[in-house]
Amino acid sequence: MKLKSLQQYLLITPQVLVLLLFLILPIITIFVISFWDFNGYTMTPSFTLVNYKDIFSPTYFATYLNNFKFTALVWLFTLVIGFPVAYFLAFYVKSLRWQIILFLICTIPFLTSNIIRMISWIPFLGREGILNKALMSLNLIDAPLDIFLFSNFSVVLAMVHLYVLFMIVPIFNSMVRIEPSLISAARDAGASGFQVLKEVIVPLSAPGIAIGSIFIVTLVMGEFITVRLMSGGQTSSVGYLMSNQIRSLQYPLAAANAVILLVITLAIVVGILRVVDIRKEL
Repeated sequence: MKLKSLQQYLLITPQVLVLLLFLILPIITIFVISFWDFNGYTMTPSFTLVNYKDIFSPTYFATYLNNFKFTALVWLFTLVIGFPVAYFLAFYVKSLRWQIILFLICTIPFLTSNIIRMISWIPFLGREGILNKALMSLNLIDAPLDIFLFSNFSVVLAMVHLYVLFMIVPIFNSMVRIEPSLISAARDAGASGFQVLKEVIVPLSAPGIAIGSIFIVTLVMGEFITVRLMSGGQTSSVGYLMSNQIRSLQYPLAAANAVILLVITLAIVVGILRVVDIRKEL
């Protein structure tokens, strides 16, 4: 019995070591450095709360609000796009072969670099871009609009484009597990199409929506490259802020922001897990 128990511990030892070395230890290091002092030139090991006090200044507070705004908007739009796409693939495409083919078509754009996909929006959204020219040719506008590029609009659009697949996949995975007999029984009981969607499909798809939401929240909360490129430096996020702090060698302040961002993200994820049980999807 002891030998079997020892073998079980030996089997999980590599995973535990990897987890400690590449996850737990870096988080602990960041947490410790967040309390160090920085005098503008060097950082000194100490215990100070100045870095955390600076985060609650109006400037930083506005940046965090901006982060929440991006996260909420990207989550909403990816859900609005992802749910109908997953619904169509799961219930309107009857052939497994065509489901696979159409699903692969959805994934093809995501095989390219994120940077390339972001940059591809610039000639489309610019003042002389395709969108402005199309609107002018339709006489909807008299002059090119600047709101499409290097703005919050372009940041959210690029993020939705980058991350919508992370919402489609788990929702589709939940929907294909729904027994057709449940939908047939609901229809036989006199339920309308909307009632079937509301009372059967949405509740049974909730774990997939929750998993997709976790993906979107964790990805967008730490985003900084998209914000930097698509906003043209005219807006900010916490990730972009930390990137600038690291470049200016303000490691303790960047570490404090990382700790706060991690705590907020974990709180959101825990809130999602408290609302929806995703164990059946794992």
